Amino acid sequence: MAKVTSKLQVTVPKAIAARYGIRPGDEIEWQPAGPVIQIVPPGKQAPALSLEARLKLYDAATARQRHRQAGRPKLRPGTDRGWRREDLYVRGRAR
Repeated sequence: MAKVTSKLQVTVPKAIAARYGIRPGDEIEWQPAGPVIQIVPPGKQAPALSLEARLKLYDAATARQRHRQAGRPKLRPGTDRGWRREDLYVRGRAR
């Protein structure tokens, strides 16, 4: 398991670097892939997702968001604060 430093740097484990030919100075690509992140080694291209696969990921993310919001309490309507939004733009200015 790699640890992220305070500078958001990650050390690639030696066994993985050797297996995929990653050397010091190489640039690796980070790609979001739904709930995970893909790390693409140099010279490798991540497979392009089909439209159906992308839509499936989108639908799954939408379902997760709806599930998260279902547990939250509904927002109450605004209360009288003693001022209106328009007052913010004229307060303290000569009319």
